[in-house]
Amino acid sequence: RDRYKPCGLPNLFLPAAPADGIACRSRYFSYLCMIRLRINVETNDKSMVKPALLVLAAGMGSRYGSLKQMDGVGPNREAIIDYSVYDAIRAGFGKVVFVIRHSFADEFREVFSADRFGGRIAVEYVFQELDSLPEGLTVPEGRVKPWGTNHAVMMASGVIREPFAVINADDFYGAEAYRTIGDYLSQLGDSRNRYCMVAYDLDRTLSDNGTVSRGVCGVDAEGNLVSMVERTQIERMPDGRIVFHDGGADEPLAENTPVSMNLFGFTPDYFAYSQEYFPVWFEANRSNPKAEFYIPTVVNRLSGDGTASLRVLRSAAQWHGVTYKEDKPALMAAIERMIAEGRYPRDLWK
Repeated sequence: RDRYKPCGLPNLFLPAAPADGIACRSRYFSYLCMIRLRINVETNDKSMVKPALLVLAAGMGSRYGSLKQMDGVGPNREAIIDYSVYDAIRAGFGKVVFVIRHSFADEFREVFSADRFGGRIAVEYVFQELDSLPEGLTVPEGRVKPWGTNHAVMMASGVIREPFAVINADDFYGAEAYRTIGDYLSQLGDSRNRYCMVAYDLDRTLSDNGTVSRGVCGVDAEGNLVSMVERTQIERMPDGRIVFHDGGADEPLAENTPVSMNLFGFTPDYFAYSQEYFPVWFEANRSNPKAEFYIPTVVNRLSGDGTASLRVLRSAAQWHGVTYKEDKPALMAAIERMIAEGRYPRDLWK
C-alpha cells in the first residue's frame, strides 16, 4: 500500500493492491487517484454552494380548471413538480421551498413531503395570501387577484439564504435547464447582484392548442439581459411562421427568439430589493384590481438602472406545460418517450 501513498489517501480508503501484473496495478493507481479527486471536491472546495429551488405553487391554474401542480402526468401519477424536484436533485440543489396557500396546504404538504423525495433534499413551505403585505399596507377594497410572481418570491425571504432558482410549479423545464442554472448558481458563493435566467428558443415553447404569452428577451454582446417584453397571443400559423397578434397585425418572431419561461436565478439580496420596491409599485397600482407584481417588473428595473446584471443562459431544452387542458396528453407522451430513452426512471422515487 505504501507504494500508492503519493495519492494522499488515508489507509481507510486504500483497498489491497493487486499483485497480478502491471496493467492491474495501473488500473488500481487510476482508481485511487479518482477517489482522491472525489474526496478533494467533496471536502476541500468551499467555493461551491448548493442552491435552493423556489417553486411557485400558489396559483390555481384558472384556464386548466384544476390544481395543475397536483395533477398526475407520469406513469405512476407523478406530478410535474416531481420531475422538477428530481431534476433539481440531480443538478446539485440542496433545498426546495414551495410557495403555497393555506386553502390547500394540508393536502399539498401530505403529498409533497421530504419523505416523498426519499430524504434527498430539504423541504420547506411558505405561504402567499392576498393579505401577505408589508407593514402599513392593506388590501384595497374589491381586490381578489393574487399579487403576482414576484410577490410570491418575497414570501421566501425568511427561509432562503443561498443563491436560488425560481420556477413555476406547472412547467416542465427539462433536466438540461436545471443543470445549466444549477452550475451557474453553485459558483456564486457570497456574490451580490449577480442574477441569471434560462432562455428557451421560442419554437420550443409553443402549444398546439392555442396562443401563448412569452417574455421576449433582448440580450447584449456579453450575454446579459437588456430588456424583457411581454408578447401575448403568440402562435404558429398554418404557413409555419411564428407571429404575435398586436392590435390586429401579425408581427413575426424568429424561431430561435430567446424567451423567458420564468426560470430565474438570484442571489439572496434580491429579496431586499423586492421588498423595497413593492410599496412603491403598490401605491402606483392600488386602484388597478388586476395589476400584478411580476418578476420581470423587478428584473427590468434592477438591470435597467445598473443595480444588478442578469446573465441569459441559453438552453436547447424542450419546454413542456399545460397551458391548455388539451396539452396534458402531449406532455404525458413526452415523458414516456424520455423514460424510454433512459432519461428518467419509470418510478422516480423508488
